[in-house]
Amino acid sequence: MERKFDQEKLTRLLENRQLRELRDALTQAQPVDVARFLGELKPEQAILVFRTLPKEQASEAFSELDADLRRDIIGSITDAELSDIVEELYVDDAVDLLEELPANVVKRVLRNARPETRALINQFLNYPENSAGSRMTAEFTDLRAGMTVAQAIEHIRRTGEDRETIYTCYVIDEGRRLEGVVSVKDLLLAPDGALVRDLMNRDVVSVSTKEDQEVAARLMNKYDYLSLPVVDDENRLVGIITVDDAIDVLQQETTEDMQVMGAMHPSERPYLKTGVFTLAKNRIVWLLVLMISGMLTGGILGRYEAAFASMPLLVTFIPMLTDTGGNAGSQSSTLVIRGIAVGEITGRDLPAVFWKELRVAALVGVILSAVNYLRLIITYPGNEMVALTVALTMFLTVLMAKTIGGILPLVARALKADPAIMASPLITTIVDAISLIIYFNIAQRLLPV
Repeated sequence: MERKFDQEKLTRLLENRQLRELRDALTQAQPVDVARFLGELKPEQAILVFRTLPKEQASEAFSELDADLRRDIIGSITDAELSDIVEELYVDDAVDLLEELPANVVKRVLRNARPETRALINQFLNYPENSAGSRMTAEFTDLRAGMTVAQAIEHIRRTGEDRETIYTCYVIDEGRRLEGVVSVKDLLLAPDGALVRDLMNRDVVSVSTKEDQEVAARLMNKYDYLSLPVVDDENRLVGIITVDDAIDVLQQETTEDMQVMGAMHPSERPYLKTGVFTLAKNRIVWLLVLMISGMLTGGILGRYEAAFASMPLLVTFIPMLTDTGGNAGSQSSTLVIRGIAVGEITGRDLPAVFWKELRVAALVGVILSAVNYLRLIITYPGNEMVALTVALTMFLTVLMAKTIGGILPLVARALKADPAIMASPLITTIVDAISLIIYFNIAQRLLPV
């Protein structure tokens, strides 16, 4: 059952300056709800409320805030308060925070961290952006193969409070090389004298620190893991990626793909907190590209001006043909882009994708063409050849659109480009131009134009 979060009551307490009652109410709320409440306040109000929170809850809520409010809070709190926040954050959350802050603020944050925390954060900051190393946390539970179950459980009790997760434990040797993995459930159900090496699973799925974070998230999704070990080039365990981080990665990648598919430059800032000029800048480049490429369609119409001047009826069917082709291509590209994103489709699958889309296009094209032919001979009696021209164009357009829509994202992937680029706007522009060429070439052969 979802816990009720009374935003109106909290706002009323704040307006009446009943800060003690407000603090008591917020301590019962989840950090993400507290962060949402703070995000809807004016900056000065949010800072006031934040400073009333208990230290641990303040740190948890801080990790959920957007970058602008984090900067405002950091600029208004003391060095001691900042140090408390940094030390309470898990390392991966601290790294995410620092990547969003200006250099002068980053220096202040690092200056107020303990030396060991500062060293760990700096290590994480050196990993490539969007890599598994930059996303991982160093707060994991490690065991030794020679431990008994009783020793392992005692070790977990002693160190678990500072770990981000204890449900999965990683077995390492003296050189910190990853040997196996064992769950807390397995430990609790085993006799106290049993050895960890007899319980652990040696077939461990892991990722390299330099691997893309999206690959790590896909592995966690594929195997239903709560955490995934991250190792260096010598198979030494350096961190783990937890399921909450994997969800963030997938959400981030999905959002980016949706924005690219909508012909926009990706942005991680919330829509309502992004300036008008920034939104315009993110959109204008692609709109210019599509506008210029759209001129190609106009050029094709101009080339065949004599054809539809002698038979104006032909112009009537252009929107239907181009729209259907664009929609057909978008269907295929959307499915293939999604398949690439979740790892179901790779570059090696291009022939299979082509063959499948060709067969789907043939079936869909026959049905659409037949329906159109019947409609046109009923609507325009005596123009059977026009109906045949439109029907043939419809079939070939769908055939072309679906195969192109299925193949272009894979081609983009092979060229190291984002497959989402080959989505609706670009596919539609390409298909429009080709469908018009097909239409007027068929018309010139079948009709007296």
